[in-house]
Amino acid sequence: MTKALSNVQRQVSATSEDNHRGAGTPGAAISVQGLVKRFGELEAVRGVDFEVATGEVFGFLGPNGAGKTTTINMLCTLAKPTAGAASVAGHDVVRERDDVRRHIGLVFQDPTLDGYLTAAQNLKLHAELYGVQSDLVAPRMRQVMTMVGLWERRDAPVATFSGGMRRRLEIARGLMHSPRVLFLDEPTIGLDPQTRRSIWSYIRELKQREEITIFMTTHYMDEAEWCDRIAIMDNGKIVALDAPEALKAQVGKDRVTIDTDDDDAAIAALSDRFGIEAKVAEGRVTFGVPAGEEFVPRLFAELGMPIRSVSVSRPTLDDVFMAYTGTTIRDREEDSSKHRNRVMMQMMHGGRR
Repeated sequence: MTKALSNVQRQVSATSEDNHRGAGTPGAAISVQGLVKRFGELEAVRGVDFEVATGEVFGFLGPNGAGKTTTINMLCTLAKPTAGAASVAGHDVVRERDDVRRHIGLVFQDPTLDGYLTAAQNLKLHAELYGVQSDLVAPRMRQVMTMVGLWERRDAPVATFSGGMRRRLEIARGLMHSPRVLFLDEPTIGLDPQTRRSIWSYIRELKQREEITIFMTTHYMDEAEWCDRIAIMDNGKIVALDAPEALKAQVGKDRVTIDTDDDDAAIAALSDRFGIEAKVAEGRVTFGVPAGEEFVPRLFAELGMPIRSVSVSRPTLDDVFMAYTGTTIRDREEDSSKHRNRVMMQMMHGGRR
């Protein structure tokens, strides 16, 4: 059965290749040089460079508004770059838009399934749009729906599906035409932790079973850990790029957070008495030191002010983000949200005048 389904996958892929022989991708699955996107005076993406290897799970990690979705939109030909160049599966995203689209699958951040149709009907419609050979549609549909655990629900209307089931069906739909590159834009946003873990189990299985490159965006730290490499993005720029463990190793310090009655005084005392640069992150005084657990007794003895609580953690990707940007992803998102609210209020007041 598995061998037969693999043959189906190869045949579907060959169907989509018929018009592109000789275009091969001997190097990177995705190649980006100096990519820029402006919306009026707003520069959403500010000259990014990176490559994604064939078969790699590559992640864009960063807060909402960092430019992740805008980058995906350019790579998927949904937005035209202002400057720079990019190729996907060996095709230029501006000059060869149709070729790029034939070689990619895309799972949008917002749901795009037709709730009035059954799961099978949604996938059949997608296969028709992508020109999948008619005799290959049924076996391919069974293959991808079985992979995401929805084959038994194939004849149920999508309107009856939970949020997690719809997400899994969208991933299956994106695989129907055997794309070379699958783009997942915040694939688990709005889902509960248990469903998020379930989605990731399917993504890991997908990597093992399909010859495919996966490019995803996320602002969840635990999801980024599953990627082979990640690019950390902030304010339209890539601030760090490497394997998750390598990035955490670069930080090299434990994170210590303390609760005190006077955060400003605690930050000053840490600087004066220990030469430590601390800041308030997510409402607590935060700083990095080697061997954090060994430092805690000295902290209580020498800080010179009461400490209500203390915690020590090994370096995380949030620590990496903080090391490069001076803030955490959560705080950056809160700042962005406040900025958007201020802009909206200014627009509303301006409209009343």
